[in-house]
Amino acid sequence: MELSQRARLRAGDQGALGEVFDAHAQAVYAYALRTLADWAAAEDVVSLTFLEAWRLRAKLHEGDDDLRPWVFGIATNVLRNTARAARRHRAAMARLAEREAVPDFADELVSRIDDGAQLAAARRALPALRRSEREVFRLCVWVGLDYASAAEALGVPVGTVRSRLSRARARLRALAENELHEPAKCREPAPATGQVRGGGFEAARSLQEETR
Repeated sequence: MELSQRARLRAGDQGALGEVFDAHAQAVYAYALRTLADWAAAEDVVSLTFLEAWRLRAKLHEGDDDLRPWVFGIATNVLRNTARAARRHRAAMARLAEREAVPDFADELVSRIDDGAQLAAARRALPALRRSEREVFRLCVWVGLDYASAAEALGVPVGTVRSRLSRARARLRALAENELHEPAKCREPAPATGQVRGGGFEAARSLQEETR
């Protein structure tokens, strides 16, 4: 009898990892990009997510072949660690006697990607939510996971996902409305960097070579 993709991955089949990567890498990248508003950082999250998936393969529980909740649970943990590392870096930089101010073009970048003032306002308002609400919003709204899959990814009951998402939507709606009604600020267009969107997938794919 042919083994399922889940069983093959648990058994250490590198081909199964490649299939999971092909099926979900683009969605993980989009999830990370919307969260971080940084193309290079999003590509790093893709690589780390599938390296972690390979490392944790033996802990993958029995179930059907829908591995999306498991993959996005790992991606969410990677993003949490990325956020903690960024906070530590900012704290270290703040302790320096002399530091150079670096302009933050995150809002401009997200506005270009989402191509809408309302989505850009929501993206700016998102950090005001609790982390648990942000994670549920990203998984259900951005990634498109249903309540059960998001609950599996986060390790919480389905009812918790429902209540967190409801609170997140209500708060985001109010915060985004406030953003849109504030006087518009003139912004210079961001200079071209020559960076190609999603161009680092070849680097991310190299993780398959690392497991061989």
